[in-house]
Amino acid sequence: MRAFLFPGQGSQSVGMGAALADASRIARDTFAEVDEALGQNLFKLMREGPEDQLTLTENAQPAIMAHALAVFRVLTQDCGVTLDKAAQFVAGHSLGEYSALCAAGTFDLPTTARLLKLRGQAMQAAVPVGQGAMAALLGADLEKAEAIASAAAQGEVCTVANDNDPSQVVISGHRSAIERAVGLAKEHGAKRAVLLPVSAPFHCPLMQPAADRMADALGQTDLRAPTVPVFANVIAAPASDPDRIRELLVEQVTGMVRWRESIAEMVAAGVEEFVELGGKVLGPMVKRTAPDAKVTSVVSIDDIEALAKEIA
Repeated sequence: MRAFLFPGQGSQSVGMGAALADASRIARDTFAEVDEALGQNLFKLMREGPEDQLTLTENAQPAIMAHALAVFRVLTQDCGVTLDKAAQFVAGHSLGEYSALCAAGTFDLPTTARLLKLRGQAMQAAVPVGQGAMAALLGADLEKAEAIASAAAQGEVCTVANDNDPSQVVISGHRSAIERAVGLAKEHGAKRAVLLPVSAPFHCPLMQPAADRMADALGQTDLRAPTVPVFANVIAAPASDPDRIRELLVEQVTGMVRWRESIAEMVAAGVEEFVELGGKVLGPMVKRTAPDAKVTSVVSIDDIEALAKEIA
């Protein structure tokens, strides 16, 4: 069994998608469709930068999705791979869940792009710049991370945002609380703690204003049942009912990304191979959770053609 994975924020880089667009009309059309949906030349920003503009949440989120979906479309339309025959599950890390849902037919591409643009804007606007922060706890599992967050909170928000793998957990909340957590990390058993260069404290209760905006937007959006089950971040379990998916996407804005559990549950369900489409960030996390699994990162046209031959 195989699962297709879609990367989240942090996998953007200037030049992303350029070589793929040069090699494939399908990829060029995908980027053009996203540009038209957003009314901006996002692909020019992806291709040429500047990096500080690409890194802005409202640009990074649709850009990462567009790149992943371009890879997916080249695989399925140019190379003839059918999703429901190639993969038993799809999943995405944070914003990548929208990419996964788009690939599985729940949203069309323009809708996905507009939702992610709004999601990025709403998440950025939810907390004034400088008031929130995130930190990666390295060499810490979920239990240690929860203990560090609890000790550091002192009446402020300090919670686990991403349970990425057995040795990497990300916390999020008020800046002062996160800074206290960084100082406490080693004495609670973490190897080290690193403040992350993010513009807002994602996946914590401070994001409630963004969750409210996404609830409004998703409430006005038609969702179709995915062609294969989507492993949802906040429950680490598959979801196929459109109304349930809508609820989970709203919960995801403030909730923990249960990535480690999602990978473990997919392995328990029989998945032996994980394919990351459009990035090289999730593969190492998967290997740390499921060392025996086969992990492939697919970014270039050569990667896509090799995967298509393997699936055929």
